[in-house]
Amino acid sequence: MPKNKKTEWQVGDPAISVVSDQFCNPYPMDLVVKRKVQKFSKDHYEVFDPSGNLLLQIDGQAWGFNRKRVMRDPAGFTILSMRQKGIALKNKWEVHGGESKEREDLLFTVQQSQAVSLKTSVDIFLPENNNVKKSTTCDFHASGGYSNISFKVFKSDALIAGVGFTWGSFCKGKYNFRVRVNPEVDYAFIIALLVMVDDNENWC
Repeated sequence: MPKNKKTEWQVGDPAISVVSDQFCNPYPMDLVVKRKVQKFSKDHYEVFDPSGNLLLQIDGQAWGFNRKRVMRDPAGFTILSMRQKGIALKNKWEVHGGESKEREDLLFTVQQSQAVSLKTSVDIFLPENNNVKKSTTCDFHASGGYSNISFKVFKSDALIAGVGFTWGSFCKGKYNFRVRVNPEVDYAFIIALLVMVDDNENWC
């Protein structure tokens, strides 16, 4: 892993596989994520490569408590499930492989770094480091700002991915993101983070 501050994950660095090795590419990836609300209550995200090929799709409730998101491949096979955990000062999500809720299938946990903040800030814990009440060191961290509607994902001090808003209408629930994923970084993991952060932003 790069040890110097403000470095970027590069070709030759160890693979970061959180969801699956199949989502790690040996080169940088530029993705487009399109989001829209369907039937006033359901979110739908689609993830495309630069050639317009569909890579991932995510569905779930747009509003309500105990929300759930399901990520699928282009054929409709379930890759993972994201579930918001109850009502708390700090929003928390648990992500499991497939449709499972079992502890042995837990992939990672996401929690707001602070209950109130002027910028997006979440900590990500892998299963072996999942006791967020006691753990002081997260495995990954994502942060950004409301002003430019973007955030970056870090492993320690190394940048592994960046997300930025491109165009659309927040109030109509239809807008797009551009995502830059560094080499050997699990892009399904990065997209899952984007969806959970976007959910908690409550743009309109």
